[in-house]
Amino acid sequence: MKLLIMLHMLGVVVWVGGMFFAYMALRPAASILLDPPQRLPLWSATLQRFFGWVWVSVVLVLGSGFYMLSELSSVARIPSYVHVMLYIGVVMTMIFAYVYAAPFAVLKRAVAAKNWKEGGAALNRIRIAVAVNLGLGLLNVVVATAGAM
Repeated sequence: MKLLIMLHMLGVVVWVGGMFFAYMALRPAASILLDPPQRLPLWSATLQRFFGWVWVSVVLVLGSGFYMLSELSSVARIPSYVHVMLYIGVVMTMIFAYVYAAPFAVLKRAVAAKNWKEGGAALNRIRIAVAVNLGLGLLNVVVATAGAM
Protein backbone atom coordinates (compact mmCIF):
# COMPACT_ATOMS: atom_id res chain seq x y z
CA MET A 1 0.00 0.00 0.00
CA LYS A 2 2.89 2.40 0.73
CA LEU A 3 4.15 2.01 -2.84
CA LEU A 4 0.70 2.91 -4.17
CA ILE A 5 0.50 5.97 -1.93
CA MET A 6 3.96 7.04 -3.10
CA LEU A 7 3.01 6.66 -6.79
CA HIS A 8 -0.26 8.48 -6.13
CA MET A 9 1.51 11.40 -4.45
CA LEU A 10 4.20 11.60 -7.15
CA GLY A 11 1.47 11.93 -9.77
CA VAL A 12 -0.28 14.63 -7.75
CA VAL A 13 2.93 16.58 -7.16
CA VAL A 14 3.87 16.56 -10.86
CA TRP A 15 0.38 17.50 -12.06
CA VAL A 16 -0.66 20.08 -9.45
CA GLY A 17 2.85 21.43 -8.98
CA GLY A 18 3.26 21.85 -12.72
CA MET A 19 -0.01 23.75 -12.96
CA PHE A 20 1.00 25.97 -10.04
CA PHE A 21 4.36 26.78 -11.65
CA ALA A 22 2.82 27.42 -15.08
CA TYR A 23 -0.02 29.57 -13.77
CA MET A 24 1.70 31.48 -10.98
CA ALA A 25 5.24 31.91 -12.36
CA LEU A 26 5.64 31.20 -16.08
CA ARG A 27 2.39 32.82 -17.28
CA PRO A 28 2.95 36.22 -15.63
CA ALA A 29 6.61 36.35 -16.65
CA ALA A 30 5.92 35.33 -20.25
CA SER A 31 3.09 37.85 -20.63
CA ILE A 32 5.34 40.68 -19.42
CA LEU A 33 8.50 39.75 -21.32
CA LEU A 34 7.31 38.21 -24.59
CA ASP A 35 5.14 39.34 -27.48
CA PRO A 36 2.69 36.80 -28.97
CA PRO A 37 5.08 35.63 -31.73
CA GLN A 38 7.50 34.49 -29.00
CA ARG A 39 5.08 33.74 -26.17
CA LEU A 40 2.69 31.42 -28.02
CA PRO A 41 5.38 29.07 -29.41
CA LEU A 42 6.91 28.96 -25.91
CA TRP A 43 3.55 27.92 -24.45
CA SER A 44 2.91 25.39 -27.20
CA ALA A 45 6.28 23.71 -26.68
CA THR A 46 6.07 23.90 -22.89
CA LEU A 47 2.57 22.45 -22.75
CA GLN A 48 3.51 19.71 -25.23
CA ARG A 49 6.19 18.53 -22.79
CA PHE A 50 4.14 19.10 -19.65
CA PHE A 51 1.04 17.36 -20.98
CA GLY A 52 3.06 14.20 -21.61
CA TRP A 53 3.87 14.19 -17.90
CA VAL A 54 0.26 14.96 -17.03
CA TRP A 55 -0.87 11.83 -18.92
CA VAL A 56 1.62 9.81 -16.86
CA SER A 57 0.31 11.52 -13.71
CA VAL A 58 -3.31 10.77 -14.62
CA VAL A 59 -2.45 7.08 -15.01
CA LEU A 60 -0.56 7.07 -11.70
CA VAL A 61 -3.18 8.99 -9.74
CA LEU A 62 -6.27 7.26 -11.09
CA GLY A 63 -4.66 3.83 -11.33
CA SER A 64 -3.29 3.87 -7.80
CA GLY A 65 -6.40 5.59 -6.47
CA PHE A 66 -8.83 3.07 -7.90
CA TYR A 67 -6.63 0.18 -6.79
CA MET A 68 -6.41 1.53 -3.21
CA LEU A 69 -10.15 2.16 -3.28
CA SER A 70 -10.81 -1.45 -4.27
CA GLU A 71 -8.51 -2.70 -1.51
CA LEU A 72 -10.13 -0.41 1.05
CA SER A 73 -13.67 -1.32 0.05
CA SER A 74 -13.00 -4.99 0.68
CA VAL A 75 -12.06 -4.44 4.34
CA ALA A 76 -13.81 -1.28 5.53
CA ARG A 77 -16.35 1.41 4.84
CA ILE A 78 -14.87 4.00 2.51
CA PRO A 79 -14.57 7.40 4.24
CA SER A 80 -16.52 10.26 2.67
CA TYR A 81 -13.37 12.32 2.05
CA VAL A 82 -12.09 9.53 -0.22
CA HIS A 83 -15.26 9.82 -2.31
CA VAL A 84 -14.73 13.59 -2.53
CA MET A 85 -11.12 13.04 -3.65
CA LEU A 86 -12.28 10.59 -6.30
CA TYR A 87 -14.94 12.94 -7.70
CA ILE A 88 -12.55 15.88 -7.81
CA GLY A 89 -9.89 13.75 -9.50
CA VAL A 90 -12.30 12.53 -12.16
CA VAL A 91 -13.48 16.10 -12.87
CA MET A 92 -9.85 17.24 -13.10
CA THR A 93 -9.12 14.45 -15.56
CA MET A 94 -12.11 15.44 -17.70
CA ILE A 95 -11.00 19.07 -17.72
CA PHE A 96 -7.48 18.04 -18.72
CA ALA A 97 -8.80 15.80 -21.49
CA TYR A 98 -10.86 18.73 -22.79
CA VAL A 99 -7.84 21.07 -22.72
CA TYR A 100 -5.68 18.53 -24.50
CA ALA A 101 -8.25 17.66 -27.18
CA ALA A 102 -9.68 21.11 -27.89
CA PRO A 103 -7.87 24.36 -27.03
CA PHE A 104 -4.38 22.83 -26.99
CA ALA A 105 -4.94 21.34 -30.44
CA VAL A 106 -6.09 24.78 -31.64
CA LEU A 107 -3.04 26.42 -30.04
CA LYS A 108 -0.65 24.05 -31.83
CA ARG A 109 -2.35 24.63 -35.19
CA ALA A 110 -2.43 28.39 -34.67
CA VAL A 111 1.25 28.52 -33.74
CA ALA A 112 2.18 26.44 -36.80
CA ALA A 113 0.16 28.88 -38.97
CA LYS A 114 1.48 31.93 -37.08
CA ASN A 115 -2.10 32.92 -36.35
CA TRP A 116 -1.40 34.80 -33.11
CA LYS A 117 -5.00 35.95 -32.57
CA GLU A 118 -6.40 32.41 -32.71
CA GLY A 119 -3.47 31.10 -30.67
CA GLY A 120 -4.02 33.77 -28.01
CA ALA A 121 -7.71 32.87 -27.76
CA ALA A 122 -6.85 29.17 -27.39
CA LEU A 123 -4.22 29.94 -24.77
CA ASN A 124 -6.80 31.98 -22.84
CA ARG A 125 -9.18 28.98 -22.81
CA ILE A 126 -6.30 26.84 -21.53
CA ARG A 127 -5.51 29.46 -18.86
CA ILE A 128 -9.09 29.42 -17.56
CA ALA A 129 -9.25 25.61 -17.49
CA VAL A 130 -5.87 25.39 -15.75
CA ALA A 131 -7.04 27.92 -13.15
CA VAL A 132 -10.07 25.74 -12.42
CA ASN A 133 -7.99 22.55 -12.35
CA LEU A 134 -5.35 24.14 -10.13
CA GLY A 135 -8.05 25.19 -7.67
CA LEU A 136 -9.52 21.69 -7.73
CA GLY A 137 -6.09 20.11 -7.31
CA LEU A 138 -5.25 22.28 -4.31
CA LEU A 139 -8.70 21.58 -2.85
CA ASN A 140 -8.04 17.86 -3.27
CA VAL A 141 -4.78 18.20 -1.34
CA VAL A 142 -6.70 19.92 1.46
CA VAL A 143 -9.42 17.25 1.42
CA ALA A 144 -6.82 14.46 1.49
CA THR A 145 -4.83 15.90 4.37
CA ALA A 146 -7.77 17.15 6.41
CA GLY A 147 -9.79 14.00 5.84
CA ALA A 148 -6.94 11.75 6.89
CA MET A 149 -6.50 13.53 10.24
